[in-house]
Amino acid sequence: MTSAHNSTRRIVIAALAALPLGAAAASHTQGGEMRRVGSRTLVAYFSRSGNTRVVAGLIHRERGTDLFEIRPASPYPEDYEQTVEQARKESESGYEPPLEANVPAMAGYDTVFLGLPIWGTTVPPVIRSFLAAHDLSGKTLIPFITHGGYGLGNSKSVLASHAPKARLLEGFVMEMDQERRTMERVTSWLNDVPST
Repeated sequence: MTSAHNSTRRIVIAALAALPLGAAAASHTQGGEMRRVGSRTLVAYFSRSGNTRVVAGLIHRERGTDLFEIRPASPYPEDYEQTVEQARKESESGYEPPLEANVPAMAGYDTVFLGLPIWGTTVPPVIRSFLAAHDLSGKTLIPFITHGGYGLGNSKSVLASHAPKARLLEGFVMEMDQERRTMERVTSWLNDVPST
């Protein structure tokens, strides 16, 4: 890991630690509802492990935006490997899973910050569903992307093709801990721990 990565990670962790517990809980959506503050800017995000949620919360608080958590109608499995396999099948078939809820009154927003992790070198299928369900014509679309070391993949072209009438800006990209890497390190460590 680079020192810049470690520095950014420390800043994100420090920002979370500085939040009162109630503020952290109140800053994300529940059950497909959205948190409204009357802004013309929306932060919409999908997060499986919580990394993208952290970034979404920081943008929401810093900019005073409305906040919407993108969720599939049927949640992805808790098991990481099962989620990887399901997402692979969905991506290969072009399947766009139904959403738990849509953003009400999307027309009222001028700018949309869109948060997503990279899954298998592309956007999660639920993000394609979100873009298909919401007209972003004439809006400024600013992605913020987390990944586990593989970079952006084809995410820019997917966003451009699924929101062709939006003004797509360069976004924020950050490598976060990858679940698979964490699982491999823990498994390797456990293999060296003597059985009791």
